[in-house]
Amino acid sequence: MSNSYTKAAFGIAVTSAEADLLHRVVGAIEMIDDAEIGLDVLEAHYRDLGADFAALFPRTPESPFDGLLDLFRDENYPSLDFDIDFAGPDADGVVVVFLSGEQFGVETAAKLIQRCAPSALPFGFEWASDCDRLRAGEFGGGYVAITADTIEYGHTSLMLDRAIARASDEGADGFVLATRNGEPGLSFWNNEDGFGSLARATVFSETEAAKFDLPIADDQPEWLAMPAPLRL
Repeated sequence: MSNSYTKAAFGIAVTSAEADLLHRVVGAIEMIDDAEIGLDVLEAHYRDLGADFAALFPRTPESPFDGLLDLFRDENYPSLDFDIDFAGPDADGVVVVFLSGEQFGVETAAKLIQRCAPSALPFGFEWASDCDRLRAGEFGGGYVAITADTIEYGHTSLMLDRAIARASDEGADGFVLATRNGEPGLSFWNNEDGFGSLARATVFSETEAAKFDLPIADDQPEWLAMPAPLRL
């Protein structure tokens, strides 16, 4: 028998107001995770949590805390799968919040940070998966990159697969459609605005590129394979 873990530990600097909100959110999660607390008690507690809490986690007619359930992968088990500790505020009112755990709720932590700590964004953290026995396939990890509008998840297994694929497929990272545009040089197609900068280019798979109808341009557009990401 073996035990598998998803581990993470990191600190995030937030404002005093955000730290206070996080305190209230953690307390509310502990309440809704307690099956012995009745609806009348939950209603009374919700009214005391403030307008900022209600705006981020709106209630439903059925329950005052249904808005919190979106934080969890399984709404039937609304429990934080990590510890959260708060340092005292510094002279500028900044509070470092430390999150850690051995069965770390990666998605829950990411959603919590996105909603409750906008001053810290963009922000990211890494996590590791391991096992107390040396079993194949039990070790790896990943990262989460959080902005105000998006949460991006990456996993080492996918990164490894892509790195190996590059050895035999120059298009492993996709293709962009390029045309020569006089003095600016190359312009790259994006599906929203047409030709523009590489930063906004639409990246196509080999199958998508084969089916794509080439747009009309002064210079015949050509497909270019994306290079491998820069490595540190």
